[in-house]
Amino acid sequence: MGRFRDWLKARPAFERESRRRAKRALYVGGPLFLVFALTGAMSFALIWVTLVALALYIPPWSMLRYGRWVVPIGVFVLAILYPFYLPNLFEVPIFGEFPSVDTGVTMLIYIMMALGLNIVVGYAGLLDLGYVAFYAMGAYTAAWFASQHFSGVTFHLGSVGVGPDVPGIHVSIWLVLIVAAIFTAFVGVIIGFPTLRLRGDYLAIVTLGFGEIMPQIARNGDNLFGHNVTNGPQGINPIDPPGFGSGLHGAIGLPNDYLTFSATIFGTDISSVDLFFWTALVLVLFTVFCSVRLRDSRIGRAWIAIREDETAAAAMGVPLMRTKTWAYAAGAAFGGIAGAFYASFKSGTFPDDFFFNISIFILCMVILGGMGSIWGVILGGGFLAYLNQEGLANIGGWLNEHFSGQSDSPDKWFTIWASDLDVPLYQFGIFGLILVLVMLFRPEGLIPSSRRKAEFHEGVQDTPLYDTQQ
Repeated sequence: MGRFRDWLKARPAFERESRRRAKRALYVGGPLFLVFALTGAMSFALIWVTLVALALYIPPWSMLRYGRWVVPIGVFVLAILYPFYLPNLFEVPIFGEFPSVDTGVTMLIYIMMALGLNIVVGYAGLLDLGYVAFYAMGAYTAAWFASQHFSGVTFHLGSVGVGPDVPGIHVSIWLVLIVAAIFTAFVGVIIGFPTLRLRGDYLAIVTLGFGEIMPQIARNGDNLFGHNVTNGPQGINPIDPPGFGSGLHGAIGLPNDYLTFSATIFGTDISSVDLFFWTALVLVLFTVFCSVRLRDSRIGRAWIAIREDETAAAAMGVPLMRTKTWAYAAGAAFGGIAGAFYASFKSGTFPDDFFFNISIFILCMVILGGMGSIWGVILGGGFLAYLNQEGLANIGGWLNEHFSGQSDSPDKWFTIWASDLDVPLYQFGIFGLILVLVMLFRPEGLIPSSRRKAEFHEGVQDTPLYDTQQ
């Protein structure tokens, strides 16, 4: 009865907030719905997507008991079911079709890396320009422990998809993910001790050097002190697939190995790519859980204190070196897990995947979404990863179809350029333009954390003592 009375008291505020959100949804979503409808995207799927989005956004679920779980659970359920309703979705104007499941796997891996970097940059305020190194170390960990690279040794531990007599080290990918996390965290601690004594630009320069060193080691590691560690430019492949083995497959139906799995669920053919997608989704969920728990923990508050004012944090008793090192290690661990899983997904590890621009790309995801904001980083990481994988190519196809002199499409409007435009060729310029626009019009990010939003809009300057006394 008491809960019912509390709900009655909160009902006017709930209704006011619902009306405010409904007006905002009408002003923003109404024109978007009309654009989609007028460009040929009008379908039952468009109506369904609109209703689901309104149901998640308009009611202020956080004002209800346990309501803060509604939106995260709803988004997670929609993500799980994505392979089932993807074929029935509409085409988005300019951007084309929704991302394929294969692209979705890559997007989730980038989101995981962005969440890991967010611990270093967003929570602790440490500018890390060498994050790709941990991604590379995780990928090569999978290559060392789940392939035939070390053919002089024959060792199997929980491996699936390979015969018992196949040479090399073959450890279960699930164990490899744990090993990759521990190994990259340990390397992060080793690197952090001498470098985290620096601040600001000096720290960024050192991490930049670290990020440049690792790709060179990967490219030239086929003769490292007389040993073939990375197999040089050819990389290491194939890498063993994930799976649960014949025991769990026979007992509860889990896939023996991902590459040979095929099934039909709810009339939809499920392939290995769908399994990789769901596994990546679980890994992202695990990363989000750890990020939230770390942010709200004692060490998370220490990270934020260092980010706000390192001198004041030290004066209040925060151990700077140890706290920074923990941030570096935690971010490195998630980068290592993402790298190991991506290597298993691609069934190979190649040095060309670990250029320095990947570090900048992941940093852009954190800045675009909002430093320190988990939801913001997920949005920024997913959006930029989609543009990198499919979006820019789809945009280029639409532009060429409507404005290229070489286009014979009946949908052509008029000619602006004579030959087809290769939009992905200008990807870094486009990403830079997006960042500039965000910094001009929304410097705190697309979905900022409440603390960062207050800093940008209210300021953090000190109030003079004279004004305080008045």
